[in-house]
Amino acid sequence: MTLLDGKKTSEAILQEIAHEVQAIKANGGKVPHLAAVLVGNDGGSVTYVNNKVLACDRIGFGSSLIRYEDTVTEQELLQKIQELNEDDNVDGFIVQLPLPKHINAEKVIESIDPRKDVDGFHPTNVGRMVAGLNAYLPATPAGILQLLQRYDIQTSGKHCVVIGRSNIVGSPMSILMSKAAYPGNATVTLCHRNTNNLAYHTRQADIIISAVGIPGLVTADMVKDGAVVIDVGTTRVQDASRKSGYRLRGDVDFDAVAPKCSFITPVPGGVGPLTIAMLMQNTLRAAKKEVYG
Repeated sequence: MTLLDGKKTSEAILQEIAHEVQAIKANGGKVPHLAAVLVGNDGGSVTYVNNKVLACDRIGFGSSLIRYEDTVTEQELLQKIQELNEDDNVDGFIVQLPLPKHINAEKVIESIDPRKDVDGFHPTNVGRMVAGLNAYLPATPAGILQLLQRYDIQTSGKHCVVIGRSNIVGSPMSILMSKAAYPGNATVTLCHRNTNNLAYHTRQADIIISAVGIPGLVTADMVKDGAVVIDVGTTRVQDASRKSGYRLRGDVDFDAVAPKCSFITPVPGGVGPLTIAMLMQNTLRAAKKEVYG
């Protein structure tokens, strides 16, 4: 069994980006700039956005953090997005999800200029991805592709079961794994919370990618010997032995499943770090105008 080290892989990607930024600076080019909009004080979102800003600093990007209370009106937020769309200094920006219930997240996503949509959530980028055109890919699926590629995991002709159908991970992951590319070219089954007899599907899988946020959902009896298991789930569960009072648990019962696998990601330290690295990669691509010219 080989542990898929997302932290190590993300460090390698960030170093590659940092070297490219140094070259851009040396040639008198514009340094990439990422802006992040954060609404409210959700602990997970605050930590995640702060980590993005820290990553920008580490690799030499410019960054802006725009914060609002959760009482901000939808109109105020849309106005700020329009300003960011028109700001030539900002190459890409994200609006951290989830948003308060009084704000229509779909409307917010659709208001972002696709050329600056480094989260890859805008319908234009989603459509380009589905059509196999150059696009900003959602960061988590893009990170999983990097993990598969850098560990030289064979995907062509393999049966890949994706558990979860969110627009952020599951749905794009299923599309990307079916594309005639590497990583990809797999036969894909997309499952979710309401799939009958989930274990029937997972037992046939050469590759399992789980992204539903149900701790311990995938158990040893659901995984065949030699499978590749990628766990996107990160759920906080109570743990009195920890100073924080909680620990992170994945969708996979790691201790029981790992001995059966050829490759498996840990939680934490697996897919999570790659998400930020791939957001930085998208921002660099936006600065270089690689997708839309």
